[in-house]
Amino acid sequence: MIDIHFYMRAHEFKLALQNNKIVDKIAASAELERLRSKSPVIFNIETTNACNMRCTMCPRTTNMTRPVSTLDMALYRKVTEQISPWSVDEWRQWQVFAAEQYGISDNGMCENHFFLYVIPRVIILHGYGDPLLDPAIVQRVRLLTERAIPSYFSCNPANIDIDKTVELFENGLSYIKYSIDSVNDEQHRKVRGENSNFATSYKKIIKLLEIKEQRGLSTVVVITMIDLDNSWQQDDYLKLQNAFKDKPVYLYMKSPDQQWYTNNPKPNQSIHWSEFCQFPWSSMTIMSNGQVSSCGQDYDNAIALGNVNSESLYEIWNGEKYREFRQNHLTLAQANKCLGQCDMTLAGRLIQ
Repeated sequence: MIDIHFYMRAHEFKLALQNNKIVDKIAASAELERLRSKSPVIFNIETTNACNMRCTMCPRTTNMTRPVSTLDMALYRKVTEQISPWSVDEWRQWQVFAAEQYGISDNGMCENHFFLYVIPRVIILHGYGDPLLDPAIVQRVRLLTERAIPSYFSCNPANIDIDKTVELFENGLSYIKYSIDSVNDEQHRKVRGENSNFATSYKKIIKLLEIKEQRGLSTVVVITMIDLDNSWQQDDYLKLQNAFKDKPVYLYMKSPDQQWYTNNPKPNQSIHWSEFCQFPWSSMTIMSNGQVSSCGQDYDNAIALGNVNSESLYEIWNGEKYREFRQNHLTLAQANKCLGQCDMTLAGRLIQ
């Protein structure tokens, strides 16, 4: 989720900031503090950082040093009990705002539609691992469903277990995203590692779509290809679209993130990545060991802002570490790893 109220309240400030009309960092800090909600919002919960892929575009593959762990179920329950879904009226207000301010209606299918109309209302259950490798993922989805909180995660389709996935659908998973970067198995393995494939994955997805239709299950199946700017990719994307033609899937090309990790960055078409980073004021990330991180891009949890084992979300969100982190975004403190290991623009860079 993202804090839709912060996004709406801060919109005029954001426009002024991006148009270089904000010149006082102290005043900007005070205004952002006034605009942010004191009630914490969770962007994502990394239920596990276990992964059997070797993706070329992911810093986990070569850079991550933290141990592999899976979030304790009692701790997960404790976290979910501290969050709530948006009400019908709140969500309606957001839909109107998103359509008016971003020019994208609710009935679309593209990267920016997904960011505006899916991400703000779901708890994301992935981080630097594959939730399909989490033995408790079905129970985790069920807990959110029982609290009327929509859920979503991205995963590698090579890890699909048909029975387990059907259980996820039956327990109310709102969205599941399958990352497919080529329709050619050899190319797919070059991008994602030897455990990945397309041919077998495709058959499993088609089987799941058939079961979903037969049982009247509502989980939305999302298919994405990350735009890695490979010479063969546009042709592969057309073939991917054709493979799922007339199938009930949400399919789009996704802009790459973590471009600081690559040698060939390219312009990003996503609204999310083109705006300044709002994570310090809009939402938090829970890592698989219970630590709270600045956002889902912090693969090694270098910026630890609290721990849900010993603190409430409210205490963390309104605590000294978060206050200092927000200041670092504005002052561009050299100790802040966001300066070098993130694609997003920090608010402080926009204040002259």
